[in-house]
Amino acid sequence: MASPLSQFEIKTLIPIEVFGHDISFTNSSLAMLITIISILLFMIIGLKNSNIVPSRKQSLIELSYEFIAGMITDNVGKAGMKYLSFIFSLFMFILVGNLLGMFPYSFTWTSHIIVTFSIAFFIFLAVTVIAISKHGLVKFLKFFAPSGVPKPMLLLLVPIEIISYLSRPISLSVRLFANMMAGHTLLKVIGGFVFVLGANSFIIGGVLPVAFLVALTGLEIVIAFLQAYVFAILTCLYINDAIHLH
Repeated sequence: MASPLSQFEIKTLIPIEVFGHDISFTNSSLAMLITIISILLFMIIGLKNSNIVPSRKQSLIELSYEFIAGMITDNVGKAGMKYLSFIFSLFMFILVGNLLGMFPYSFTWTSHIIVTFSIAFFIFLAVTVIAISKHGLVKFLKFFAPSGVPKPMLLLLVPIEIISYLSRPISLSVRLFANMMAGHTLLKVIGGFVFVLGANSFIIGGVLPVAFLVALTGLEIVIAFLQAYVFAILTCLYINDAIHLH
């Protein structure tokens, strides 16, 4: 039986080397490309021949738009609506990537820490640039020293605030990576039990693991939506901090 972790192995599909650096096209690259193409097809087909009275496909896109717009308004305010396209793209990219990983023989690129950390680190840099460009460097640095705090307490509070701020991309990326990797590993393990136990007793050894596997698959789909939502809403909160310096 193959290892449950073998599904996360990076495999080179098209070897590419530039100036001694390996930038090969891998199964992870292919999965991300399929994710982007799927989102584009979803948007193009759904908005094709759009009408005042929306079709089911158009309604689904409009509901997605309103969902993200409401998330931004609730957590950032009207000032955050300029970032709607970014948050919407981020949410759809992670959501579709999570869901595509549920298909057999697919690859879950969100289960790799290097990918999720790259996205989170880009968000961290973008939010920092937004805060500095809007408020200036001096006022931004005051973000780590809240007003009204006694000066002796700043010796303890400032390092804590700095560490907390710098840990944002780590916590954001690890949360997504750990949940997707753990869920898919558990699915692989339970799936292996179905064949092994089913050989001995069909009802107890086969049916029960299958039933549990179906329930676990449904839970994993819910987690796929939840993790995309958490990633998007935390990004909104970081943007809110950058805009208002709370």
